[in-house]
Amino acid sequence: MAAVPIPTRQLFIGGEWKHPVLNKRIPVINPATEEIVGDIPAATAEDVEVAVEAAHSAFNRNRGKDWAFASGAFRAKYLRAIAAKVVEKKEVLAKLESIDNGKPYDEAAWDMDDVAGCFEYYADLAEGLDSKQGTPVALPMDTFKSHVLREPIGVVALITPWNYPMLMATWKVAPALAAGCTAILKPSELSSLTCLELAAICQEVGLPSGVLNILTGLGPDAGAPLAAHPNVDKVAFTGSTATGSRIMTGAAKLVKPVSMELGGKSPIVVFEDVDLDKAAEWTAFGCFWTNGQICSATSRLIVHESIAAAFLDRLVKWVKNIKISDPMEEGCRLGPVVSGGQYEKILKFISTAKSEGATILTGGARPKHLNKGFFIEPTIITDVTTSMQIWREEVFGPVLCVKTFSSEEEAIDLANDTHYGLGAAVISNDEERCDRVSKVRSKVAKAIKRRVCNG
Repeated sequence: MAAVPIPTRQLFIGGEWKHPVLNKRIPVINPATEEIVGDIPAATAEDVEVAVEAAHSAFNRNRGKDWAFASGAFRAKYLRAIAAKVVEKKEVLAKLESIDNGKPYDEAAWDMDDVAGCFEYYADLAEGLDSKQGTPVALPMDTFKSHVLREPIGVVALITPWNYPMLMATWKVAPALAAGCTAILKPSELSSLTCLELAAICQEVGLPSGVLNILTGLGPDAGAPLAAHPNVDKVAFTGSTATGSRIMTGAAKLVKPVSMELGGKSPIVVFEDVDLDKAAEWTAFGCFWTNGQICSATSRLIVHESIAAAFLDRLVKWVKNIKISDPMEEGCRLGPVVSGGQYEKILKFISTAKSEGATILTGGARPKHLNKGFFIEPTIITDVTTSMQIWREEVFGPVLCVKTFSSEEEAIDLANDTHYGLGAAVISNDEERCDRVSKVRSKVAKAIKRRVCNG
């Protein structure tokens, strides 16, 4: 596959490329080769001030008529233009994503399809706002009239993670722009390349200046002052629970609304009536897709004791067939994790599990055929107890831990034995059981369930 050059970009503020005030930059390391392949600008609080002012000015320009209170159809034209450019540049964007993040090229290309689809979806919603404006509200007295106006909240800070760099940014950018907000996007410093290319796309389609500003940089230097800025009207954040807690604490001082998607330690429950091969395939997919770096990854396997041995045998065979390689190589299904820090963190989780008495059934180390890059074999850990770190904490890597159960009630208790509540899966040929189990809520986690049935 042909190489793609890494563009040299600056911060995107007020529709223009601007050097960071302190002129700092951060190296971009290809996780498959451990080589520095470029760099990105490192914003600080000084740049945040400039970006917030640009977004604030864009929101209020011409008393909001230029963007915030323009028609939804007007904003939709820009969203559709961005979607078209993403489709046009799909191959380059996907290559940059793979080089920056480590996910297989095929997955990155599918992500770009989703990015374009997301902008189109919110373009539709922006257009739909026009017919909803001024909806009358019935009142018991003719003396008064009442109607509903839907207005943008203002300037929003969008802080996004490294596992789906452009897609998760789009999940925040597209609805914010559709609603008429102006925004400052702060992607993760570990994978910012495609978000900077989104800035270039916005420039190409003529998005009004200051409507979307993009600051790359470290969390403490750029993300924290952005989230705490008094002229930011809302914060949307996806990332770790610890960082989310700090953002929420800061926002509370200003009574600022926040929306968050934080960590996960999701269960997948496999009952005894399944097709073993199909269930093993779904289980492998649920944990090892995107190199295991998904907050909703089903990284806790809870399998019925009567099929556990046979099921794990099938699962190991599925896992050993996963092609681990440079993400740009054809057929790659598992690339490197995003960074050296993440690589060491995951290996530490595996080491701790072993020291606590768990068994590494397969994986647990660097693949033997790869002597560089942040690669970790898909790892399955058995003989796990509910007190172990590997059961309780989010690994965010290609690591699956396993427990068995004997009854439906025990399976539900194990599934809900988590501080997180992001997602879950149930696999059974009994659809009534799938419905029944998926509706059970943890009193603490309020876990969201999703159903997967073989049949």
